[in-house]
Amino acid sequence: MHELSIVLSIVDLAEEQVRKNNAQRVENIELDIGSMAGVEWDALDFAWTAGVKNSVLENAHRQVNRITALARCLQCQHEFEITQPFEPCPACHDYLVEYIQGKELRVKSLTVS
Repeated sequence: MHELSIVLSIVDLAEEQVRKNNAQRVENIELDIGSMAGVEWDALDFAWTAGVKNSVLENAHRQVNRITALARCLQCQHEFEITQPFEPCPACHDYLVEYIQGKELRVKSLTVS
């Protein structure tokens, strides 16, 4: 389950920010996670509970922004919502597409105190 390693990386980042700001803990954390980032939502929730225990994030309010994946067809330039890798363009059925959004996996903001 790579979701636990994701959570532990977020904990490391949060602890670094708490140290840099001479704070004690994180009040709020906001995450942007794209639908094509390869994250299993239930596994992330499970890993979060275990991964933040006894850390600066243990009592933090967590907000997760789920970013819908959008792609652009490289043949006809049509933009569309994509739900799985290698999905063809609904306009011309070509498979050469580029992701516009939906692969995000980032900490958008932290509030420390």
